[in-house]
Amino acid sequence: MANHKSAIKRIRQSESRRLHNKYFARTTRNALKELRGTTDKAAAQEMLPKVSSMLDKLAKKSIIHKNKAANLKSSLSLHVNALQ
Repeated sequence: MANHKSAIKRIRQSESRRLHNKYFARTTRNALKELRGTTDKAAAQEMLPKVSSMLDKLAKKSIIHKNKAANLKSSLSLHVNALQ
């Protein structure tokens, strides 16, 4: 166990940040799964900007790497454009 007040505070901060990051990452993964499972082009085109925004926010906060966000956005765009 930590012996310093600052170390105890750091443990509290990192735990709350971990839960916060976990929530937003899970929410984004669910949105990705939903978008990939969509077969309706109009619905997919409506969802794409929202999911792209979520990915950009995760990359900005360093929850995921910026290149991973770019790769996911690219593959989603290809998926949406390929829908009939």
